[in-house]
Amino acid sequence: MTDAGKFSYPGIGGTEHGGAPEGFDRVLEEARLGAGLDVYRRVADGILGWELQRRAGLRVRADLPRAVPGAHVVSGFGVGPFRLPAPCQVVWAREPAPEGVPQSAGFGYGTLRGHPARGEESFEVEINSQGEVWLRIRAFSKPANWFYAAGGLVTRAAQRYVTSRYIEGARTLAAEGTSQ
Repeated sequence: MTDAGKFSYPGIGGTEHGGAPEGFDRVLEEARLGAGLDVYRRVADGILGWELQRRAGLRVRADLPRAVPGAHVVSGFGVGPFRLPAPCQVVWAREPAPEGVPQSAGFGYGTLRGHPARGEESFEVEINSQGEVWLRIRAFSKPANWFYAAGGLVTRAAQRYVTSRYIEGARTLAAEGTSQ
């Protein structure tokens, strides 16, 4: 289990079921990625192996190759000396089941001290009973301090941009190994 004292926000684990603390901005993005267990498993593996972050253009340094509760990851956003470190810790993770539908897999991570925001973000792929595969990204956040709060419009635009890159990364994962 994670140490709640390390986190910079309340409501730890809220993204697993869609909850968010009062006063935090919320994000919910969903995108259909295709159909079938192969697509689902490919995307689940990419999510749990930090591939969405890499495909979104983030530099990823993780202490474990897969997202599991307690794993630490520092994503870098920006370019060169203007890259902001964003330290996080995984608070929940769910591996794909060997068989059966519906099911979901993914993880949520929370910000640690030093992150420009306070909050949590999750990445989850689901296959429903009709075999359709969906990506769900949930987040709740607020700026970590006055400096990031002053750039509110810029930080919200950056979050929308990175979220769109996560979705595009999931779409390419879903399409890999298929004839397009």
